[in-house]
Amino acid sequence: MVRFAPTPSVDLSLESLRIALFNYMYAIQTKDSMVVRIEDRDKKQNIEGKDQDILDMLSLFGISYTQLYYQSQNFKYHLQFASTLLDTKKAFICFCSEKELEAKREKAEAEGKAYCYDGACEHLSSEEVLNNPKPFVIRMKKPEAAISFTDTIQGKISLEPDAVDAFVIMQADKYPTYNFACACDDMLQGISYIIRSEDHLFDALRQEFVRKSLGYNQEIQYAHVPSILNDKGQKMSASDDISSVQWLLDQGFMPEAILNYLILLGNPTPYEIFTVQEALTWFDLKAISKSPACFDINKLHLINREHIKRIPDMELSKRIGYACDNIGKLAKLFTEEVSTTREIKQKIDAIFAKKSFYAAFEKESKLLQELILQAPYFEKFDEFQTYLIEKSGIEGEPFVKPLRFWLSGTEHCPELALLYPLIKTYLKEIVR
Repeated sequence: MVRFAPTPSVDLSLESLRIALFNYMYAIQTKDSMVVRIEDRDKKQNIEGKDQDILDMLSLFGISYTQLYYQSQNFKYHLQFASTLLDTKKAFICFCSEKELEAKREKAEAEGKAYCYDGACEHLSSEEVLNNPKPFVIRMKKPEAAISFTDTIQGKISLEPDAVDAFVIMQADKYPTYNFACACDDMLQGISYIIRSEDHLFDALRQEFVRKSLGYNQEIQYAHVPSILNDKGQKMSASDDISSVQWLLDQGFMPEAILNYLILLGNPTPYEIFTVQEALTWFDLKAISKSPACFDINKLHLINREHIKRIPDMELSKRIGYACDNIGKLAKLFTEEVSTTREIKQKIDAIFAKKSFYAAFEKESKLLQELILQAPYFEKFDEFQTYLIEKSGIEGEPFVKPLRFWLSGTEHCPELALLYPLIKTYLKEIVR
């Protein structure tokens, strides 16, 4: 079983979508189950409705799951597990206040040392604990042996005991910390494969330590996916527009193209343009590069253009706010100029928008408008054009430019001979 565990405090990022996608693909390939766990542990940070936004986004991208649950449903179990660790002397109660810890942290920094909890409360007697009225947290005792696992992408990962602090597992407000909650939840759900961003690599080691300390011996496999870098070669952050899935959608990049690119990043593929269903036949987590991949918006534009050409005409028409096969065909004509559905919609909307006269040839423009509105139906553009020339007596640039303006709403458009067959039934609506 695999899991995708978003937090309802931020919009779905491109990296998170990539992780959700890889979990989904692995579950499909192995005929396993996928859990979506909403990590609503931090109540102060949660944004109302953000969980549903995330679920809606997964649905938009065709990422389905077999089970949904909220981390807060397991709080009672987190507390029980923490009590078990206390009873077995693998964890201890710590009364050190944030002010005291901050003073020690500042002292360590002044001495040029990395701060590590000094174990001040680890050996308190039961009487000292019971008689202390101060708020407390629960900490894990440091491990006695190295913690390690083999990652599908990153290889052998290990952490020596001295590199592990006596980290907090339950906060003073009686809520679990991130690593402790994740360790318990994965154990409770029977998660067998954790696919996450490489940012969580050392979190996984601490979570392994927690589970082993609780006597949980079921093996969990790991695959930590390298980060996506921005155009400056830096890890993406919330300040990067391209890190937001919603921003990419608003720009007119289609879900199919975004998924295609996320699979392509840092991954050798047999061909460049594909759907998720096609990729399922050859996708392999082991093939993903260990190195971070740079996001190239220009590459996404190229991929998006190809997916626009691929989808059914009616579907494309609906995505830009219409419902006609010919409008879909018309939209595909504009892929010679633009590469997003947003740009294409602007082109199509310009065709149907109410127009003023073409200023450079106002007299000719008015005459052509009248003739088009009165003209009979013509199947072919050549017949339509001949009719207008004969009736108006206009030729050359004074004819071509106003006609192009009336039919497209712009001076630059695909050839009118290509445009006309797709809009001929709408002429009276267009030329108004």
